[in-house]
Amino acid sequence: MRSLLAFTKKEITEHMRSGKILFLGILFVLFGIMNPAVAKLTPWLMEMLADSLAESGMTITEVNITAMDSWVQFFKNIPMALIAFVLLESNIFTKEYRSGTLILSLTKGLQRYKVMTAKTAVLILLWSVGYWLCYGITYAYNAYFWDNAIAKSLPFSVLCWWVFGLWVIALMSLFSALFSTNTCVLVGTGGVVMVSALLSMIPKLTEYLPTLLTDGNSLIYGVKEPDAYIAALAVVGSTALAALVGGLILFNKKQL
Repeated sequence: MRSLLAFTKKEITEHMRSGKILFLGILFVLFGIMNPAVAKLTPWLMEMLADSLAESGMTITEVNITAMDSWVQFFKNIPMALIAFVLLESNIFTKEYRSGTLILSLTKGLQRYKVMTAKTAVLILLWSVGYWLCYGITYAYNAYFWDNAIAKSLPFSVLCWWVFGLWVIALMSLFSALFSTNTCVLVGTGGVVMVSALLSMIPKLTEYLPTLLTDGNSLIYGVKEPDAYIAALAVVGSTALAALVGGLILFNKKQL
């Protein structure tokens, strides 16, 4: 247990030294502020465009902004935050394959499963802190300017997106154990997500696919109820567990 904690601490220290934690912190804070800011500035932007649109025969009526507009921005922006997170962290394993530093740790008696566990735990920690920080900032601004009560099933909708991020992290761990370059990790992770998105075009499969969890707008508008997401959550939980176990098995057999 002591060696696991020590390796986890090393990973966090490396993230701090490399500036990754600072970058992710700024990124998630920025998105958290942007969500209500874009909604708040929308009437002003529409007013600025009113004259040019009037010349085209379009008339702009009064724009009524609510917390719902800010939450729509949240669900638009958080995919970009997750993509940036994956791009930044895709080399968390592969950089050590190239440098050979893992071999030194393993020859000193550190078990491979502890390496896998520590690195995955750091990814989960960084995603969780960043995501909930972004959510907290957006929620606070929305509560100040408007009323968050207008958004239905809000806690469940944001929880689903967080779980989707955890599923992506499980895929990253699996492909990091399978491949030795971060390009392959990105292609593998992105490929699975893309396949899920494409399969969602088949109505009968939609309720079982992980990408359903990213449809937060349907929840906050009341178009769908939380029960409609239970099957997708079950699939995400089982496939994430399978990916983590498979990653551990592959990493134990991987030639470094």
